Amino acid sequence: MKRDLILLIGPTASGKTSVSIKLAKKINAEIISADSMQIYKYMNIGTAKINKCEMDLINHYMIDEVYPDEEYSVSDFKDNAYSYIDDIYSKNKLPLVVGGTGLYINSLVYDLDFTNAISNQELRDKYYALADKYGNKYIHNLLKEVDEKSYNRIHENDAKRIVRALEIYYETGKPMSEGYNNFRKPNPDFNLIILGLYMDREKLYKRINLRVDMMIKEGLVDEVKDLLDKGYEKSLVSMQGLGYKEIIGYLEGSYSLEKAIELLKRDTRRFAKRQLTWFRRDDRIIWFNKGDFEKEEDLVEKMTSIINDKLGGE
Repeated sequence: MKRDLILLIGPTASGKTSVSIKLAKKINAEIISADSMQIYKYMNIGTAKINKCEMDLINHYMIDEVYPDEEYSVSDFKDNAYSYIDDIYSKNKLPLVVGGTGLYINSLVYDLDFTNAISNQELRDKYYALADKYGNKYIHNLLKEVDEKSYNRIHENDAKRIVRALEIYYETGKPMSEGYNNFRKPNPDFNLIILGLYMDREKLYKRINLRVDMMIKEGLVDEVKDLLDKGYEKSLVSMQGLGYKEIIGYLEGSYSLEKAIELLKRDTRRFAKRQLTWFRRDDRIIWFNKGDFEKEEDLVEKMTSIINDKLGGE
């Protein structure tokens, strides 16, 4: 029998955290974070990580799972999420997945099989060596030559996924994007209820700018310094995240703090735009414009009503 799985998705700074807490209380749920940066310990300010007080007694999972230098894949996320879903159901509660990392969301809403993945360590080592020697941009351009769709989808800083795409292409002769498109089948394990939160672009961008200013005021620069002092290198996937790579540039003297803030605001706005583009490909999402509701409680009531109507459905 399919189990109900509720997801609340949307771009960064759209207000998912506050809505999710109110919604979890209404539907007797516990929250699984689907944010690829909040899994890291010590990275709190730059990830806008929820704190104990904000959780308001609602259990949260997939936060502070690993150290910043530990590898963590989409497959790891899926395995852990399934385990937490089991735990939550054992308490007679509902799992509510909240986040904006498209690949994490896709691992739950689509039937993606990571267990029989192609593996060629020799190829992997070769492309990591090229990245070390010539930089990520070099291997990113190599990917463009053989798989332009994956090139467009994967950021040039994400060496792990670039190498993975090259590994798949040179092992199978087929681009990763081809297999990716072929395997976008609905996940048969769950009765999915996917709610999307968005707002007017101008309002969203204003919220993003204010959030960055708040991060700086709360001590983002010191947080990044502390991570570097702990020995976490700037080349790590975690340290290439939004809020970290921009501040590292400032700390290294590449530009002023003012410029770092400007870059972080710009990069976050671009990221939010990419998130919306990614999610809008899934026509199962029920979208809510936050601006249509005078009070957040009204929005949560509407979401609760839709969830109750759909629970136990197909």
